[in-house]
Amino acid sequence: MKPKTVGRKQSGLIPQMRTEFTHVGLMAGTILLTADDDTPIDLLVPGDRIVTRNAGLVPLEAITSERITVEAVAIAADAFGASHPRQDVVMPAAQMVLVRDWRAKALHGATQAVMPAGCLIDDHLITSLGPREMTLFRLGFHAPYVIYAEGLEISIPALRAADAVAA
Repeated sequence: MKPKTVGRKQSGLIPQMRTEFTHVGLMAGTILLTADDDTPIDLLVPGDRIVTRNAGLVPLEAITSERITVEAVAIAADAFGASHPRQDVVMPAAQMVLVRDWRAKALHGATQAVMPAGCLIDDHLITSLGPREMTLFRLGFHAPYVIYAEGLEISIPALRAADAVAA
């Protein structure tokens, strides 16, 4: 039996962010690493330069916020090592996190992996909070990036051109 990817034509294009993914984003008050040092996500505006793991400083193209109810996860301070995260963090269970510790090896057989925060629940350092109402901020960039939020490495998908214009 062949895997579903065998023989599939690779387009080489960056996947576009799907706007129906309303269950991802960062909570109001989350501190991001920017060119101006640590900045609360609530204060960011398009044009601010965000520090990324994979491309250095990148200008923010769009930012939106919405108050919704989502499955939430609490990540304890230092759950991924010293200062990762710097303090307890709450985020949507579907938010993608770059993991570069034993969890990546155990769950994906790799030294690093991007996975939803909900997949990391261990009922000790990372716990489910169930459905929570929260204000989520979504960042828009021309390409996918890994940003630093509260000391965690968070994966942000690319924003479609139509979404960037609408924001």
